[in-house]
Amino acid sequence: MTEGHDRKDRPLAGIRVIDFGQYVAGPAAAMMLADFGAEVIHVDPPGGPRWQSPAAAVLNRGKTCVTLDLKSEAGIADARRLIASADVVIENFRPGVMARLGLGPDTVCSQHPDLVYLSLPGFASGDVARAGIRAWEAVIAAACGQYSDMGLNRVLMGIEPSFSPLPLASAYASVLGAMSVVLALYTRETGGGGDVIEVPLASALMEGLAYNSQQVEDYPERYKSNREKEIERRRAAGATMDATYDELQELLDPFYRNYECADGRQIYVVSASHASHPERVLKILGLWDRLIEEGLPRHYAYDDVADWPGEDACSLSSYPLSQVWADRVSTLMKEAFLARPSFEWEQIFGENGAPAAVQRTTREWLNLDHPVQSHLLIDIDDPDHGRMRQLGNLAWLASDAEAASRKSPRRTGDPDQVTTNPKPQAPARSGGDGWLEGIKILDLTNVIAGPTIASTLARFGAKVISVDPVTPTMDPWNAIIFGMHAGRGKQSLLMDLKTDKGRRALDRLVGWADIVTVNATDKQLAGLGLDPESLRARHPDVILCQLDCYGGPRRGPHSDYPGYDDLAQAVTGVMARFGGSLDTPEEHAHFGTIDVLGGFCGALASAAALLQRARTGRGDVARASLCAAGQLIQAPFMFDFDGRPPFDEPSGRTVKGAGPLYRAFRAADGWFFLAASEDDRAALASVDGLGAVLAADGKSLEAMLEEIFPTKAVTHWIAALRAADIGCHSLDKMQAVRDEHLVRESGGLPESNDSTFGFIRHDRHPSGRCVDLVAPNAIRPRNAAILVPGPMPKPGADGRAILAGVGYSADDIDAMIEEGVVGEKWCDKYLPE
Repeated sequence: MTEGHDRKDRPLAGIRVIDFGQYVAGPAAAMMLADFGAEVIHVDPPGGPRWQSPAAAVLNRGKTCVTLDLKSEAGIADARRLIASADVVIENFRPGVMARLGLGPDTVCSQHPDLVYLSLPGFASGDVARAGIRAWEAVIAAACGQYSDMGLNRVLMGIEPSFSPLPLASAYASVLGAMSVVLALYTRETGGGGDVIEVPLASALMEGLAYNSQQVEDYPERYKSNREKEIERRRAAGATMDATYDELQELLDPFYRNYECADGRQIYVVSASHASHPERVLKILGLWDRLIEEGLPRHYAYDDVADWPGEDACSLSSYPLSQVWADRVSTLMKEAFLARPSFEWEQIFGENGAPAAVQRTTREWLNLDHPVQSHLLIDIDDPDHGRMRQLGNLAWLASDAEAASRKSPRRTGDPDQVTTNPKPQAPARSGGDGWLEGIKILDLTNVIAGPTIASTLARFGAKVISVDPVTPTMDPWNAIIFGMHAGRGKQSLLMDLKTDKGRRALDRLVGWADIVTVNATDKQLAGLGLDPESLRARHPDVILCQLDCYGGPRRGPHSDYPGYDDLAQAVTGVMARFGGSLDTPEEHAHFGTIDVLGGFCGALASAAALLQRARTGRGDVARASLCAAGQLIQAPFMFDFDGRPPFDEPSGRTVKGAGPLYRAFRAADGWFFLAASEDDRAALASVDGLGAVLAADGKSLEAMLEEIFPTKAVTHWIAALRAADIGCHSLDKMQAVRDEHLVRESGGLPESNDSTFGFIRHDRHPSGRCVDLVAPNAIRPRNAAILVPGPMPKPGADGRAILAGVGYSADDIDAMIEEGVVGEKWCDKYLPE
């Protein structure tokens, strides 16, 4: 059986991609296209990839790698010949580099109007202040506030800044870039032309960290965690932020923290905010009856606190518990977990539908049965590293799962031997509509990752109906506050899918839709009657987009275990690295770190399914998972082979970077990040004050730089270093970046945004509050339209109109409401106080 791009029935069969990318973002985007069956020709400069890491071998798997000297006429001629044979071009240089080579989008797309050209610069090409900056990963993170806003733990510990080696910007941008390419190809397949797409990495990072820049006016006290309250208490008292790791654990919600087990290992429980998960956890641990007798408060999560009886001001089903109840429940849970070893607890929890996972290192994950059996991890015979374990697909289609799991290694080719028959070109066609104009999505998801799929696709013109249960599953902190971002651009229906009438109405809605999104395991899908076999029998052209935590192209031991972002972090090694060890794991600081990326991966899978449907007329199951996304953000170290270098990447709370020339430094008035390499030493020596330091013997370079940088202000060093073309940036605050680029919705939104950053103040929000959210501006096509979605409606607000749209009469709808099949609201207020 043939493999890779040789298979003619794969989603991107017949598509040729020329990948000029280096480091992570460009090669990763091209890798995802290769994983769907595209033929990818990767171009390296003389001497090989600029990133000399085994990870580069992973990102270039399945590609033909050629060497071109783009500083020579012959190299440029070869590049033009390759582009003429291509459907897609990908590059991630600084803005203007490709144009100076005569390979920019204006030149090549005028000659090849059907070409899809993807550019992945660090900052937007129209951003005069930033476009020319050498945009290393850490420079982008510093500009976005990633290192200055590393979570509540680090605030209470008094640690700022905090460094993380995860290439979040490249991860988000690569998936958004790959998705954009596939959607542009879909439009081309259905009668449109090519497109030029820019996805600035910094813009993608801001969208990926959307929940960290979100601001809600008059944020109710009930939603503040005990850590947030402790921060406020210390600030009001003028107290030092010096909490220890152990002290922090006691401020965590009992259903959102680590517990030590009988074998001394930590298990992470993430069961807060859910209507039934906390009860399920307590019953597994044998604590339910005891705590109910003690008066554990259980109130309706959508009532105001003032309406809850008693003085507890908390409820089991509404995050967070009060400190008093958190202390009591945590004490009992700590005792209970000591009765069994961690891996035994993990299996018990998973098989009983309670979310929990053992903390692991990345090395342990790479050797775990589940990711290997499920093909989340795959083995490839690499020409340099031998048998090499690598991350598998980020997204895949069920019909293509086996082919997607069989990867070929990278191949070295001669550009003269690459067949370069020019692609036939259709006349240029005008754009203007969104790529998904006319596409309808039925969204059955909740929390963050699932809703992100449809909200990402809505910006391209898709119409989205969101269906939630009549009795809410998630509390307001999760469903409403987080929903303010991922619920934008959707209509809302509340319906009980466990009733016969609800199931029949669901079937009508599925028939209306092109795509149905669900975040559920295979076992849960079958319970809804949405398993692939049932769906194919009734609606063969519908695409089911399924996102879960542990899923892979094949099934594994954990495939039906429930899970969230935090558990994907725990099992794949993110938390052990960020916290410094398995004994002190910490959640990577940002809400939705993996959730949002998982949603982007689901959108990529949906795009591939749409393209395949346009070619074949058949629907499919589009798949993604949180663990697959969790592997991508660890791409620089998510591999193993005999003789692999040590797993010694930067980790822990005190680390400031990855070496003396790539780290955060304190200046006289603040912090900045220096991003240089050994190749930059001559340029660094030209900077006033640094020449002597670089030439000196004795103290370490790092120690000497720590002495000289505090002698002058951040602005001085930034100006001097950039004059020498050295990568650097002040460590900005995310909130400050947001406030600088905030536009009021009532004042009218600009048609275009040349800046890297964009935020919207929804000052006509249905909640009655001003809500500040990141704008959907990471994907910037030249021809297709991008829509700014409206605010999330109050849950249930559109139910009557939705049901009327699929053929129900007013009397039918009234009867469904009377019987409780359909609900019109969860409570009187948009956001309970």
